[in-house]
Amino acid sequence: MWAEPPRDGTLSAEVAGWTRRTRFELLRRLPLAFATHHPQGMTLAAGRVFLTTVEVLDPPAPLPGADGDTSRRSPGRGRGHVLVIEPDGTLAADILVGEGDAYHPSGIDHTGGLLWVPVGEYRSHSRSLVYTLDPVTLELVERFDVDDHITWLVSSPGGGELYGASWGSRRLYRWALKEAADGGLVPGEPEAWDNPSWHLDFQEAQFDGGGRLICAGISELPDAHGGVFELGGVAVVHFDERRIAADVPVPLFSAAGHSVFRNPFVLTRHGEDVVLLVAPDDGDEPCGTEILAYRVSQPAEPAPRVGNLRKLA
Repeated sequence: MWAEPPRDGTLSAEVAGWTRRTRFELLRRLPLAFATHHPQGMTLAAGRVFLTTVEVLDPPAPLPGADGDTSRRSPGRGRGHVLVIEPDGTLAADILVGEGDAYHPSGIDHTGGLLWVPVGEYRSHSRSLVYTLDPVTLELVERFDVDDHITWLVSSPGGGELYGASWGSRRLYRWALKEAADGGLVPGEPEAWDNPSWHLDFQEAQFDGGGRLICAGISELPDAHGGVFELGGVAVVHFDERRIAADVPVPLFSAAGHSVFRNPFVLTRHGEDVVLLVAPDDGDEPCGTEILAYRVSQPAEPAPRVGNLRKLA
């Protein structure tokens, strides 16, 4: 089983050193031989993999005059799932999440304690329900709702703060959590700021200590032939300083032709190696959903060229 990520800032420092020459060596493919639908978020906890996924029964459809506005479309119909997966790829549990039009679970992360799961409507500028899931007992509790589509949610160690983002991570949030009179957890007013970068729409994130988040995602760009190219990449977001501290494209693709950062990812360590875990493909695509594990390394710097020098007058 892959180890849970450290939260000491070393992984964001690694990402800050990535370039377009960074190497990704495929170490393992873990096929998932059960219904996985459209994966959204992934994390490691209690010796298992937790994968959120949306099962779309009736796709949302644009409303008249929407003109690309993703908030102006029908809610559609579906079911949200949290899949609990054993290290050998077998399914341990399938937990249904959501209610009514809120059936789209999103990005998740586990830093100890409870796992926070946002489940939103499948349209921007809508609403989300926020649940906690105990990774050991698998007890699911609805905690609060948010007047926005939350596309990922991560907590600080100890659970005192939650970080999240709107549809496409156009707006970034942080909530301080307080204990309610009934013993539950409630958020204060969010601290929020607009994402200054249009390079990527972050689909997933993980906490890396000191207000730093590692975020990954894609931008769907038109190509020269009328198709769509998925530009994938990863960034370091320094929330306290309200800036993108590092941002690099990653030209790495799955069996179905998707950017590996299409949705779920976990960046972690295995011994001395930095390991990237992703699950970019849907269950109904040619190879189904696979968890792909890559070793990440930097190429050796070329030796300086030594030759005849000509003195310039």
